[in-house]
Amino acid sequence: MEHNHYGHRQRLRDRFRQTGFVGFDAHGILELLLFYSIPQKDTNELAHELVNRFGSLSGVFDASYEDLLKVKGISDNTATLIKMVPQLAGAYLGDRNDPGLILDSVEKIGAFLLSKYVGVTNEQIYLLCLDNKLKLLNCTLMGEGSLNKVNFHPRRILEQAIQCSASSIVLSHNHPHGTALPSDADILMTRQLYDMAQVLEITLRDHIIVAGDDFISLAQSGILKTV
Repeated sequence: MEHNHYGHRQRLRDRFRQTGFVGFDAHGILELLLFYSIPQKDTNELAHELVNRFGSLSGVFDASYEDLLKVKGISDNTATLIKMVPQLAGAYLGDRNDPGLILDSVEKIGAFLLSKYVGVTNEQIYLLCLDNKLKLLNCTLMGEGSLNKVNFHPRRILEQAIQCSASSIVLSHNHPHGTALPSDADILMTRQLYDMAQVLEITLRDHIIVAGDDFISLAQSGILKTV
């Protein structure tokens, strides 16, 4: 039995090394991942239980640490490993977009910011500081809140922009479980920050709202008038 158990694991590893996750279903991907936190037990049944409980592969990775621990067979180590995966993906994508990147279009800005919100289940505000050639100087997490609320501090945002010697800035926040459409509060906040930045001769170029793999540009939508 132990020999067969080891042989199954080795076959899955070999298959992944040859073709990546091509042809794997959600349960197979989780089963392979769980090998590395549950070395002595069959992880196939647990992988099925996770997908059934949370509805999909992404649902498993987006589940809270506390909810993962409620699943029989999920230890602290396993829950931590699962929660690391989307964060690793985001860190990897972010690292490919190092400071120095030229963000001279809505498409480039949106693609860059999408990577920042991979696996994020709370609302977060990011600030991009750009020089006069639209080169990225800095990307800073400026605030983090609960599921539907994030603290907005325009003064801290502008202090960060001044510290980076930014000519222009881009604000971003996410709607983790909604659409990318701006709320009335989003629009008011954006116009407030735009006016404050103008006094300091800093241009708020855009406010990007992210929801899943979609984003909306308030500048492109005509809500934010930039020069």
